Amino acid sequence: MSDLPRKAVTRTAKLAALPLGFAGRATWGLGKRIGGKSAEIVGRELQQRTADQLFKVLGELKGGAMKFGQAMSVFESALPEEVAGPYRAALTKLQEAAPPMPTRTVHAVLAERLGEDWQDLFLEFQDKPAAAASIGQVHRAVWHDGREVAVKVQYPGAGEALLSDLNQLSRFSRLLGPLIPGMDIKPLIAELRDRVSEELDYGLEAQAQRAHAEEFADDPDVFVPAVVHQSEQVLVTEWIDGTPLSEVITDGTPEERDRAGQLLARFLFSGPSRTGLLHADPHPGNFRLLPDDSGDADAKGSGDSGDAGDSGDRSGWRLGVLDFGTVDRLPDGLPPTIGASLRMTLDGEAEAVHELLREEGFIRESIDLDPDAVLDYLLPIIEPAQVDEFTFSRSWMRNQAARIADIRSPAHQLGKQLNLPPAYLLIHRVTLSTIGVLCQLGATVRLRQELEDWLPGFLPDAEDPDAEGPDTEGPGAEDLVDEEGSAAGA
Repeated sequence: MSDLPRKAVTRTAKLAALPLGFAGRATWGLGKRIGGKSAEIVGRELQQRTADQLFKVLGELKGGAMKFGQAMSVFESALPEEVAGPYRAALTKLQEAAPPMPTRTVHAVLAERLGEDWQDLFLEFQDKPAAAASIGQVHRAVWHDGREVAVKVQYPGAGEALLSDLNQLSRFSRLLGPLIPGMDIKPLIAELRDRVSEELDYGLEAQAQRAHAEEFADDPDVFVPAVVHQSEQVLVTEWIDGTPLSEVITDGTPEERDRAGQLLARFLFSGPSRTGLLHADPHPGNFRLLPDDSGDADAKGSGDSGDAGDSGDRSGWRLGVLDFGTVDRLPDGLPPTIGASLRMTLDGEAEAVHELLREEGFIRESIDLDPDAVLDYLLPIIEPAQVDEFTFSRSWMRNQAARIADIRSPAHQLGKQLNLPPAYLLIHRVTLSTIGVLCQLGATVRLRQELEDWLPGFLPDAEDPDAEGPDTEGPGAEDLVDEEGSAAGA
């Protein structure tokens, strides 16, 4: 395996072959129809063949192609089971691994960025990568002070490969749309492209990780490894063991799935309030389920999360969080509009919700929508917050996707008329991705509790002292899955 960029013409040729392959399979499908197979059966077979080729190519190329594949993989729950089933393993591989770059290339980057005597910084360094992702790979090592560390080394030419791949993918994004019903692929690719420069900057990543590690240092539920050393193209952090979330998804016990899901929701909503940052890459490869080594498992649920009713979480597991290369900077936390609109939706305040969404730009001035129709559109999406506990599932995800993807559905027609303001785009993608992971886990989660604890605007009038007690207001929900636009429901 050569370096990441390989020859640009080779990468472009592989990606350019995808739409040609789609066209070829469409011709094949037409032949099957003529031969007597039903449109439904042929459609499923086409989806399976398309997914097979797509994820095979994305996994080989890394770079922007793999980044897109990872982003899509969390929406696997929205696919029909007959399509998702055969390719679940391929999607998981995109989250966890990719072909490694040669050892000589790794050593060359380390020598350039850490100095020719870079090996003196380590007591041990494993040349075989422990993990590989879209723009870099991780090596396990022992720092000179004896700490076990993860050494992330950026692929040479990663930036060019990322931009080239995403530009190429955007040209035929329309052809990829059927893989994820209800999901508009083009804005996803555009948003990934906009984040390239930040993700390539390990200095920014180190700042974000330090902020989280400091804030969550004594947290009973979440662990963020400390930054040990950072330079251009190289980031050294503390090593953490634990069970990757992808393995919990495939082999975890119900208790592990529920615990992982609860902590994932807690981290999503508490992070912006506590750090002013939103971890914006929530695919399963970036999370670990860690055994609690503190010997204080009984303290679970009594820490910063503030869950008075959290005794069911005292399971001895914490959530380990990795990869802070993509974050949304929210110095004031999540926008209160999200919590307020969720609360009012659950209270059935159609006119108030409509007005708030219009004020924030979710409904353009030129668009005339019936407030009750907007409410009907939103309520099914925020179902997980209408109860004390909700079990996320692939079937629920598929039903939501189908409701919004069906062009005959009123939800589809209304969703096309909604707008997603730029300030909410990344929040929306993170929320949808997290919901996708919760559905993959099949986790039973007390989402309502997390919204009450962490989502600004969700509880009525924060200045009201009565609001500190048990809330009687309607629960909130899927972050802004509701207030988004045409992409909702994935």
